[in-house]
Amino acid sequence: MSAMRQRFRSPRLALALLTFAAILASSPLAFAGDNAFTRAVAQGPLAAGVAAFVGGLLTALTPCVYPMIAITVSVFGARQSKSRTQAMLLSTVFVLGIAAMFTPLGVGAGLTGSLFGSALSNRWVVLGIAAVFLVLAGSMFGLFEFVLPSGLTNKLATMGGIGYAGAFVLGLVSGVVAAPCTGPVLTGILLWIGKTQSPWLGAAAMAAFSFGLGVPFWLVGTFAVRLPKSGKWMVGVKSFFGIVLVVVALYYVKNAFPQVLRYLPASRLVLFGSIALVLAGLALGAVHLGFDESRGRAARKIVGIVLTVVGSIVAVSWIEMPKGALPWMAKESDALAQAKASGSPVLIDFTADWCGACKHLARDTFMDPAVRTEIDRFVLLRVDATNDDDPTVIAAQKKYKVAGLPTVIVIDSEGVEKVRFTDFVGAAEFQEAIHNVR
Repeated sequence: MSAMRQRFRSPRLALALLTFAAILASSPLAFAGDNAFTRAVAQGPLAAGVAAFVGGLLTALTPCVYPMIAITVSVFGARQSKSRTQAMLLSTVFVLGIAAMFTPLGVGAGLTGSLFGSALSNRWVVLGIAAVFLVLAGSMFGLFEFVLPSGLTNKLATMGGIGYAGAFVLGLVSGVVAAPCTGPVLTGILLWIGKTQSPWLGAAAMAAFSFGLGVPFWLVGTFAVRLPKSGKWMVGVKSFFGIVLVVVALYYVKNAFPQVLRYLPASRLVLFGSIALVLAGLALGAVHLGFDESRGRAARKIVGIVLTVVGSIVAVSWIEMPKGALPWMAKESDALAQAKASGSPVLIDFTADWCGACKHLARDTFMDPAVRTEIDRFVLLRVDATNDDDPTVIAAQKKYKVAGLPTVIVIDSEGVEKVRFTDFVGAAEFQEAIHNVR
């Protein structure tokens, strides 16, 4: 009996560990601790692309998409093709159709990204976004369904017909058919793209999402792969997305009300404790149990979700905390007076609670030992632009011609601006840039 129990528990523990790793790997918070890809963007377009690709691939495993794969491949003719090459070309054209559907959304989000900074400084807007994520999470947990009319779904699913043109058209409309499951994931990705204010990154991220979504279609169409039968495991995929969306919602709330976790201890025990909560929640059934089972199992799932969400948000908050402190001044006149009296250069950091790259700078660049050696020579001024309606903030942004965040300005002892950074910069580059400023 003990051996049987051990075999039962080991897979459950493995599932818990794998799911926890997946949450950290694919959640936008894993890259930045700030929804949308900001830290992934800071690490480079490749990291952001991988994150979007994983999101698309996981979306393909949801109940809205997965059952469509074999049918869709048959509709555009890959199963009836005369050769493997033709099947591959048809499948590729279908995936390009998916990309043609979603990529313009990323471009649009990037072009309108300048609206996000000011919007996210308004707590009511942030709470509204958090509420949207919670609603979307509810749909992932099965509390209700976003369902298109069956007649429209059936009509869209058969559009295009056999052939390359048909495959492309079917790829275009597949995003609409799969909207109930792609929508929650896309909402999060598009919000983060908007914060990057980069149409090029938006296009690349959404193309990567499209390719991730299209991989199962391409494999089945090209190689006639037999996919595992759909079943309860797809409910687990939706629960996974639901947990991620709740964590994202709470992260927005935390940014709007930073005092909630302001006194979170910097001890590693906090991180270990939060990981233990996540693993306990997953083991209880946050992902693998369903609400449609017995009352006892449904209760276990609720407790598991709560533990997993609390542990995740605490872990993310701990990870983004600067491990150390710098003597930042908050009043410009005092900082400039001190710099003049001591003959020191000045470093001005324009930041905000909603700015992921700003937090990445504070945590990784400013706290780097080599940078600390250089930065100790400077008078440090931090302008908190979270409330961009503050007249003091407006005056400082106008004086120093600050167009967006992050902005770090380095001024020498004569009052001349020597260096300006308007994006995340690594420790080595930053240290080299300020080394000769006197």
